[in-house]
Order: sequence, then C-alpha cells, then structure tokens
Amino acid sequence: METAPRAVPSLTLLNEEQIQLVHLRSLEILRRVGVRVDSPQALDVFRGAPGARLDQDRRVLLDPELIEWAIETAPAVIEVFDRMQNPVFRLGEGRTRFGVGVTNLYYQEPLDDRVRPFTRQDMALGSRLGGALAGFDLVSTIGILQDYPPESADHYAALEMVANTTKPLILLVSNEGLFSDVLDLLENLTGERQQDPCFIPYFNPITPLVINPGTADKMLETVRRGYPLIFSNYSMAGMTTPITPAGALALMNAELLAGLALAQLARPGAGVILGSLPAYFDMRTMQDFYDPKSFLINLACAEMMAHYGLPHAGTSGSGLGWGPDLGAAGLQWFNHLASLLGKSGLAPFVGGNLGSKVFCPALVVYADEVIGQVLRFWEGFELDVEAFGLEDIVQAGPGGSFLDSELTMKHFKRACFESRLSPRWSLERWQQRGEPQMVQLLRERTVQLLEEAVPPEDHRELLDKGEAFIRTVRI
Repeated sequence: METAPRAVPSLTLLNEEQIQLVHLRSLEILRRVGVRVDSPQALDVFRGAPGARLDQDRRVLLDPELIEWAIETAPAVIEVFDRMQNPVFRLGEGRTRFGVGVTNLYYQEPLDDRVRPFTRQDMALGSRLGGALAGFDLVSTIGILQDYPPESADHYAALEMVANTTKPLILLVSNEGLFSDVLDLLENLTGERQQDPCFIPYFNPITPLVINPGTADKMLETVRRGYPLIFSNYSMAGMTTPITPAGALALMNAELLAGLALAQLARPGAGVILGSLPAYFDMRTMQDFYDPKSFLINLACAEMMAHYGLPHAGTSGSGLGWGPDLGAAGLQWFNHLASLLGKSGLAPFVGGNLGSKVFCPALVVYADEVIGQVLRFWEGFELDVEAFGLEDIVQAGPGGSFLDSELTMKHFKRACFESRLSPRWSLERWQQRGEPQMVQLLRERTVQLLEEAVPPEDHRELLDKGEAFIRTVRI
C-alpha cells in the first residue's frame, strides 16, 4: 500500500455545499442590494458594462454573470518580487506569508512601553527590523509620520521603507491626493516594472457596500499602471455587518466580488488580492476587536478565495495588546497557527497594539518567534523509510539508547525549535541568572535587533535620490 511521504496538518471549515451557499448569498446581495459607487470614474467603468445596472443614489446592481466573468478573468497566482527584482513568493500558491505593519499613529518604546507619536526614524528602524527577521516576508506601511506635515508625510514614509529594506512592500497612502506622487517616487527609485512588482498598493471599501472615491480612484490608477492590488474590507459585526458570522461573511464576500468586478472591467486580467479583516464591536467600550469567531470568518474567507482561484489576504492577529503582553501574545498564536493550517495567503499587518494605533517592535520580535514555531508545526513530519528508523530501533533493542544512532547524528542539530527568546534553563540556572522575566529578555532582544539592523547597501543613494525627487514634486 502506498503511503504519504509527509504528514501535514490542515484545517478546513466549509464543505463544498456551504461554499456554494455563501457564494449564492453573496450574489443575491449584489443583485438585489448592489454597491454604492461614489467615484465618477468608477461609475463610468460600470456604466454600460454587461451585467451592471445603475440604480438610484449611485447604486450599482451586479448580475451573477458579471461576477462569474470577473472571477474567471482575474489571475489565480500573483508572483511577488523583492526590490532587487528577485522572485520571492507566489500568492495563490503555498503557505501564508507574513508582513510587518500597519499605518500606526504611535510608537511603543520596547524597554518601557512608553507611547509617543510615530516618526520618520521609527519608519526607518521598523522597516529594517522587518527586513532582518526571517519570519516576515514583506513590510507594510508601518506608521503615519507625525513629524512631517500631511502634504509630505506619505512621500517620506515610502522613501524610508524602500531605502531600509529590500523585501516586498505593501503600500498604504493616507493622503489620497499624494497617491500618484508616491507611485512615481517608488517607480523612480526601484526602476519598477509592471511584471516584477516589489510593492502592492492596499485599499479598503467602506463597509457596508460602499466603494468610496479614494478607494476607487486609487484602484483604477493602480490597475492602469499594471500593478497588482489588495482589496480588503474591514467589518465590525453588529455595526457595519450583520452580527452573525454567516451574515458578515456573505456581505463581505459580496463587497470583495464587487471590487474584483471593478478592477477586471477596468483592465481584464488585473492582479487582485482579496480578503477581509472581520472584527467585532463592543458597544459598552466603543472598541473594535478580534474575537475567536473573527478567525473563523477569516478562515472561511480564505476558503472562498481558494474556491474562486484568487489570491487571499487576511487577518494578522494584532490590535488588542497593551504591549508585548499575554493578550497580544495569545492573538499572535491564534491567528498565525490558524492561518497556516487554513488557506490564508497573507497576514500582512503584524505589530499593532492598543486598538491598532501603536506600533510595538517588541511584539514584532515576539511574532517572529511565533511564526518560526507555527511554520515548524505546519511542516508536519516525514513518513518515509528512513524517518521510521527501524534499523536504529533494532540496534538499540529493549532498554537501549539512541544518543549515538545514525539517525540522531544526522538530525540532532535541527531536530527541535531553537528559541532566541526563551533559553531552556533549569530551575537552578534560572535562579543563578537572577530569575529574569521572559518579557524582559524580549525587550532586551528587541533593542539589540533595532541597534544591529543595518540598512541595505544602497540606503544613502536611495535617500538622496528620493529626497531630490520629493523636492521637485513639492515645488
């Protein structure tokens, strides 16, 4: 009997019948309710398109045939490149990819959790940190610069990202009027080619069922330039979506399909990555947050995208911690393990705390440790002839030892996970070391990494070139 060479864990939520049910409910929402499109440009794209009907109040009703066409037309896989134009991963294939970010207003000092406004220097160091940690595949726009005026903050934020890491970037631009300029800047600095994207713009509609001008217009410009994009919605159950997971899933899925249709009508074959950030809303504290059901909805959304054959971007498990604390740590484990065992494509926004307003580098370092461990779990284990070690068992015999067996000698250096944060100390050694707390070791490790992280070799060249470009744009 043929056996599998590797045992690999997996997590599945929806069966085929349930996937079809969610899909049909989403199509019904688009056919009966539609989406409100507040962008004249986007309305022009929909106007006259087969299967799109303009109703009152800028509402666009979308027929199932149009949605099915958009799904068939969009690419199933998007290859992502680093700044040196090397291919690094393919979204739509393989495992979940993780990113540092996103758009935080404040910075949390790693040694004492003090919170202060996010600065340009924080963007530089955060980008270097994300570039240095092996668990992260990309860097998202980490924060909004508070030491620069809104007329130039996005320029310098993008400049510091591209100058301080060669990893792919997910780009969020806060000032909608600067979006074109920021794309021009990055193209000027990277020699960006449409077929080798090292940055991917990210956009959100307004839930429920509104495609706002800023989102639509930036999407259309991205599509016209030939770049892939992320279209992702953020929901608060009971406030912006139905409070039930099924209702939230169907509504958000409908929004994603509407965004996909807009992109495909504007440019058939445009690369679109779809996904949701399904949160809950506490009416007592007026706080949005991730609930365990959020991660279930994220899994379901990823399975819907896999069914459609479309790349996915989902939750990152960040937001509720007060520092590198137990609350934040639990969400990192929950999200990253569930994402890897499911079908999630991207978890791009790791490192936010205190309602996702504060960038916490210590949490990023902890998340890198979590990602390393969950990747090891996700890999499973071999079941081939050598892995069973039958001859070693025969040689050892009852009561024997495997310390010097051939299999042990071959694998002992990589047989278990080696933590950089939690050394395996005995009680006696821990007491001899002064009984340190784990969080203190994490803080010290974070400071060390921030101090040691070096920028790419072309860092100064890119900064000079970028600052000169920004001066010409602002004249």
